[in-house]
Amino acid sequence: MIESGVNGRGLVVGGLVFSLVPVFYLHVVSAGQLNPITDVISDYVFVQGGTGWLAATSLTLAAVSAVLAASLRGVGRSAKWLMGTWAAGLTVATIFPTDPTGDPTSMSGYIHRYAGAVMFMALPAAGLLIARRFPALLGIAITASVSSAAFLVSHVSFGEFSARGLTERVLFVSLYGLLFAIASQVRRKT
Repeated sequence: MIESGVNGRGLVVGGLVFSLVPVFYLHVVSAGQLNPITDVISDYVFVQGGTGWLAATSLTLAAVSAVLAASLRGVGRSAKWLMGTWAAGLTVATIFPTDPTGDPTSMSGYIHRYAGAVMFMALPAAGLLIARRFPALLGIAITASVSSAAFLVSHVSFGEFSARGLTERVLFVSLYGLLFAIASQVRRKT
C-alpha cells in the first residue's frame, strides 16, 4: 500500500499539475526560438526568464517526487531509493545548467548531463519495481523505460538528424504518466 497523510494524493497530484504550468508556458513563449524536435527542455534556460520558470518546474517535480517516495509502503527500499535518486537528479540538474548547443561543455554542463542520465534511468526503474506490487502500473513503467532508452540513444550522433527534443518530450510525458499513476495508488491513513 502507498500511504500518506491527510490529503497526500491531492498534494502530490496538485504539485504534479503545478509543475507542468511553467514548462508549458516556456513552450509557448519560446515558439520560434527553440525547436521542440531538436532542442531539449534544458535549453529553456536560454529563453528570457527561462531559468526561473524551468527551476519552478523541476524543483516542484523533485519535491513532489520526494513526498511520493516517502509515502511508498510495501514496495521495497530500492523503489524508494530510486525515486529519491530521481528527485536528487532533478535538483542537481537544476543547480548545474546545461551549456548552449555548440559551445564547449563546461563542468556545469557535464554535471547536468550526468545528473540527467541518472534521473532518467532511476524513475523508470523505480516504476518497474513499484509495478511488482501494483501490476496496473506495469504498462506505463515499461513505456517510461523504453522512452528513457530512446532519449539516451538520441544523444548518439546520427549526422544532421537530431530528435533529442522530441524523444525527451515523449520521455517526460511517460514520466509524468508514471508519477500520476503512482500517485493514484496513494491512500489516506486510517
